[in-house]
Amino acid sequence: MLRLSKKADYALMAMKHLATRTDAGSASAREIAEAYDIPIELMAKVLQRLVRRGLLSSHQGTRGGYRLVRGPASISVADIIEAIDGPLTVTACSTDDENCGQYAKCSIRDPLWRIKDRIVSALSTCSLQEIATDELQPDPEAAAEPLAFTRKPPA
Repeated sequence: MLRLSKKADYALMAMKHLATRTDAGSASAREIAEAYDIPIELMAKVLQRLVRRGLLSSHQGTRGGYRLVRGPASISVADIIEAIDGPLTVTACSTDDENCGQYAKCSIRDPLWRIKDRIVSALSTCSLQEIATDELQPDPEAAAEPLAFTRKPPA
């Protein structure tokens, strides 16, 4: 199952918090952490990683804090997730390392890589602005009906 890390969740929450500020001012790590009941030390680490990846800037002083470097419409959900968790992978062989003993004979590697590319594409086309306004745009390429996965009852 594809699952985001807690740090990526917290990063998305912090970025949405900053994107929805009406005054376009900065917010401290403490303010963001307290707003969502997140340990401040953990939030500070997440915010610093976002600074290092160029998504936020930080300012010291009484009016200091963190601020978006670009507008929310130009920051994708993929940018935020990859800043925290690194490149998205769906299998152990999601890189070109060929470290798997089954690499040469694997019949699902390429299809799974294509699925990963679709997931990354979807995350890349969803902006922080859409998340901040809760107005996710439907994908015109997507099927009209969502796919449903059902479990078979145990035999």
